Amino acid sequence: MGLQQTMKALADPTRREILNLLKSRKHSAGEIADQFDITAAAISRHLSTLKEADLIEDTREGKYIFYELNTSVLEEIMLWITDLKGE
Repeated sequence: MGLQQTMKALADPTRREILNLLKSRKHSAGEIADQFDITAAAISRHLSTLKEADLIEDTREGKYIFYELNTSVLEEIMLWITDLKGE
């Protein structure tokens, strides 16, 4: 995905909180939703946006879908920012 879509996904505070939650381990959608005071449908939309921006990946295990960080995209963003900063 493009940098613009990634940065747009990162602009939302709820999506940043979801990423922060996923940094420790993978979580199911239900586990993620339990951490927020918004509807499961809203969490699903946030997860879709993060997935479209390649910031998270999902895997199906039985009837559950688990989400985890896609660290390669985060590393690309960090490299771009470092290059922009001139270091």
